[in-house]
Amino acid sequence: MPRHGNNATQKPDDLKKSIKGLFKYLKKFTPYILIALILASCSSIFTIIGPNKLKELTNEISTGLIIDTDEFQSINTSIFSELSEKDVNDITKLINVNEQSLYSVLNDDSISFSDKENLKNMNFLAVSPDVLSIILEDNMVNDVVITKDDQISLLTILSKLSLEDVNKAKLVSELPVSVKKVLFTDSYYKDKKITVDDKIAYLDAMGSIDTNSSKGEMYGKLDLVPDSIKSFIKPRMNFDNIKSICLFLLIIYLISALFNFIQGFIMATVSNNFAKELRSKISNKLNKLPLSYFDKNSYGDILSRITNDVDTIGTSMSQSLSYLVGAITLFIGSIVMMFVTNYIMAITAIVSSLFGFIFMGIIFSKSQKYFLARQVELGKLNGHIEEVYSAHNVVKAYNGEEDALNKFNVLNESVYNCNRKSQFLSGLMMPVMNFIGNFGYVCVCVVGALLVANKSIDFGVIVAFVIYVRLFTSPLSQIAQGITNLQTTLAASERVVKFIEEPELENEDKLTSYLDPKNVKGSIEFNHVKFGYDEDKVIIKDFNCKVKPGQKVAIVGPTGAGKTTMVNLLMKFYNITSGDIVIDGKSIHDLTRENIHDLFIMVLQDTWVFNGTIRDNVRYNKENVSDDEIWKNLKTVGVDYFVKSLPNGLDYELNDSDSISGGQKQLLTIARAMTKDSPFLILDEATSSVDTRTEELVQKAMDKLTKGRTSFIIAHRLSTIKNADIIFVMKDGDIIEQGTHEELLKKNGFYKELYSAQFKN
Repeated sequence: MPRHGNNATQKPDDLKKSIKGLFKYLKKFTPYILIALILASCSSIFTIIGPNKLKELTNEISTGLIIDTDEFQSINTSIFSELSEKDVNDITKLINVNEQSLYSVLNDDSISFSDKENLKNMNFLAVSPDVLSIILEDNMVNDVVITKDDQISLLTILSKLSLEDVNKAKLVSELPVSVKKVLFTDSYYKDKKITVDDKIAYLDAMGSIDTNSSKGEMYGKLDLVPDSIKSFIKPRMNFDNIKSICLFLLIIYLISALFNFIQGFIMATVSNNFAKELRSKISNKLNKLPLSYFDKNSYGDILSRITNDVDTIGTSMSQSLSYLVGAITLFIGSIVMMFVTNYIMAITAIVSSLFGFIFMGIIFSKSQKYFLARQVELGKLNGHIEEVYSAHNVVKAYNGEEDALNKFNVLNESVYNCNRKSQFLSGLMMPVMNFIGNFGYVCVCVVGALLVANKSIDFGVIVAFVIYVRLFTSPLSQIAQGITNLQTTLAASERVVKFIEEPELENEDKLTSYLDPKNVKGSIEFNHVKFGYDEDKVIIKDFNCKVKPGQKVAIVGPTGAGKTTMVNLLMKFYNITSGDIVIDGKSIHDLTRENIHDLFIMVLQDTWVFNGTIRDNVRYNKENVSDDEIWKNLKTVGVDYFVKSLPNGLDYELNDSDSISGGQKQLLTIARAMTKDSPFLILDEATSSVDTRTEELVQKAMDKLTKGRTSFIIAHRLSTIKNADIIFVMKDGDIIEQGTHEELLKKNGFYKELYSAQFKN
């Protein structure tokens, strides 16, 4: 059975053969397609490179937003090193001991033995603060007054600096200002001078901060740090690196977009040219196919190949092929880059996404049957609607409205149920896709945060993987859609290629015989003609007859007798199985079909007018026909009054929406036949679509048209052939009677039975 209409759900019968057939006709476009596919892959590759560069950009920016902890630690070390370089003698210079008080303490029994020993050894760091308060007094060092209390604080803090797990910066910051001014000196750090006051201000601001402190605490006190030190530890961005990375990203994304545009342009051009070429091949093929092909295949199927199938191939090539290749490249490339960047994060992203796609695959498999069922049920519903409304008068006449409505409701309910289920399941696809993406983002962020906390990765890696998750999940749906589209394309190409490669009419280039239509006398002879559409079904068994020039020959008989077949053989629409047909002494085997068709005027039962003016319809395929000649022919067939009633007359545009009757269309085709003016005339039920009055007018016109022409008239209305010169009565492929109308009636044979049956009261 031929396939009709939309082939969106079709798959090719033979995949390898379909691909081979498609590429056979794509051969000259192959270089352009390869270039487009390479550009699509390159575009995806440049897209894949982007996230890794974004990672570097993120790290560069984030570095410029936080305090330089390395510099912070280095400055702390530099300041503390000044303090550690002070030996005990330097420190003791800051201590002013009252000799008399010292003597009293050494002889005081209430003082502990250890304090006395430390005092004797000048180990003031180990002496208790209570004893120190007794023996110390204010001291003047470098014009700086160091009070007794300042000296005690100094000794207390220095005693703690040797301990582990203490915040030394905080202890140093707690030193009295007087002591700091004596202990610290102006110095240089990376060629920049840092004064004592700057050091004191720094210790006051950041003394309680170390590298383990919170970032917020460090940022909160950064403004209190002197500019000479702040310049080293404050957040700062390397704008040169940021500019170079941004420029690199801009370039690769522009190149990616350019490649994508070029490949899209190439594929659009190739697909349009290829579709144009296929349509041209099909159009040329239509003129080379034997009539038997059209007998075996429906016109709708052939039209579907020219329109739906070719459009499907063109659209799929333009939109699916390059995107499919780009999506595959993007999919594979994103996986590779994820593993290159960080294998733990890569596994996290892939595993989290695969769970979602497994769920999506389950939904897709469940919904597919409902989509197919919907198409079937929709076809039934459309068929019922078309059937009921095309025969609406019959339905009304037989009071079948209720039955038709009930059937419509049943079919409508079926379409509703299939639509509801299929759309519900398909409606889950986007939420599932969003869930896959969001779930992947969450997993990447959680795992990434843990790795950042462990200092295994930088923050930029998380940013890169958030993009990689999108690049990884997006191509999968594109690949699935692309494969489906390619299956449809291959199915369409299979049908188109099969049509193009159908056996053609035999080549007639070697035939040299020619009959000039202007010089043809008009004799035709059938010699033992035998023909059958199939070998097992012979229609014309042994047909013999001679037709003299100018004779009006009528062919009558029951349906299936072979009347139209005889005309088809005469026009060489079919090749006779055996025997010969001779036109003006030349065998039909030696004449080309084109030459034979020029010899005949043909008016068929099925009227055909095309979109265009009445003038163009009447002078179809014939040039240099004057309007006067057209009006003359229209008047001859009695349709001139109708044409004059139309707006613009001969310039009136005919189209499918015109309310022109079948009889009027037939009269126009008869006028077209008169305009052709060939030596032979074939009328195949030409008056079947006109009323009795019009039939009389046409009959008179035919009498004028047949003068000087050999005419063949096939008719079921025997009243139209009474004036024929000879009537052939056919039955089962043979001529069983022949003669004039009166002669055949006198024979009381088969013709008399046909005639009597038509005029029986």
